[in-house]
Amino acid sequence: MISEIIIEPVVTEKNNAMRDANKYAFRVDARANKHQILAAVRDAFDVHPIGCNVLNVSRKPKRLRYRTTGYRSGWKKAIITLPAGETISIFEGA
Repeated sequence: MISEIIIEPVVTEKNNAMRDANKYAFRVDARANKHQILAAVRDAFDVHPIGCNVLNVSRKPKRLRYRTTGYRSGWKKAIITLPAGETISIFEGA
């Protein structure tokens, strides 16, 4: 169940700066809600999250071939806030 909700961590320069405020970003299943995401993070990483912000990343137009256009699919992102002193180990090497 946890692997169905949390798809992958999002590692970008902006998200690396957010780690100073104990905030971590994950790509999650589009059908998951905040309570399910918090429970999955709590079970997967053995931490005690205190907040969860969820946002839908919109699709973006992309060129496919010479004159054909298409779209990259949209996805859902969750930003998890942890209390001071707790970290998620998969982000420490990034």
